[in-house]
Amino acid sequence: MAKNIHFTKMHGAGNDYIYVYTPDYPIENPEAASVAWSRFHFSVGSDGLILIGKSDIADFSMRIFNNDGSEAMMCGNGVRCVGKFVYDHKLTDKEEITLETLSGIKVIRLVVKDGKATGATVDMGEPILKNTQQLATPDGGMIAGQITNGNDTFTGTYVCMGNPHFVIFVDDVMSIPLTQIGPQLEFNPIFPERCNIEFAQLRPDGSIRMRVWERGSGITMACGTGACATAVAAILNQKTGRNVSIEMDGGTLQIEWREADNRIYMTGPAATAFEGVIELPE
Repeated sequence: MAKNIHFTKMHGAGNDYIYVYTPDYPIENPEAASVAWSRFHFSVGSDGLILIGKSDIADFSMRIFNNDGSEAMMCGNGVRCVGKFVYDHKLTDKEEITLETLSGIKVIRLVVKDGKATGATVDMGEPILKNTQQLATPDGGMIAGQITNGNDTFTGTYVCMGNPHFVIFVDDVMSIPLTQIGPQLEFNPIFPERCNIEFAQLRPDGSIRMRVWERGSGITMACGTGACATAVAAILNQKTGRNVSIEMDGGTLQIEWREADNRIYMTGPAATAFEGVIELPE
């Protein structure tokens, strides 16, 4: 007999996931569920599946599965939506929530209006600029370095925000054939664990327009960790100050890299699209 699962479809700046509270609705094979449920036209449709659970070291925990079934370590937009989920569903009355993720504990400070969370500021931790497991350079780092992809050469900066990112600044971000270049760069041999790819354009007012190809999900409307990585790359390359607006296809996030504690703070919206019931895939 099929098992029905109650889910909530949520998004942060258009980066949409299916959310399930696993203490009430356990899922034994989330990889398969994410693939099946994420299919547009045939099911709910999403960038993936996020499971919300209990934690021994934080208020709650989250696990993130991309729409190809692979498990991600972090999702900045997802973190804000988890905060909204647990607050709106009255699983907590806290407006500051700790969340256990595969990349450590994140602190969510909710924005609440009329009894509902509308967004949050998240302490995303310190950026990691060197990791030989994620970047095949001698020291595991790259700032404004060049990589070869077929007949093309790209200049970019590696930043890890719990997951790997490669940020490439261009003059016209909308002219980039992202569906073609994105998957090629994701699987480029210089990234042993694959990589999230951001193309970014600096605007005259100091803001940044960014488009993203997410590892395991493809083109998405927004990427929270990608926005953080883009801000870090812009600051490292002396393109902006330490507080910058990152506009993506689905909306804008405010990113601050504080000099006092070297941590990244991400501020943005969180919204519920709809709720429903769906059968677990066989």
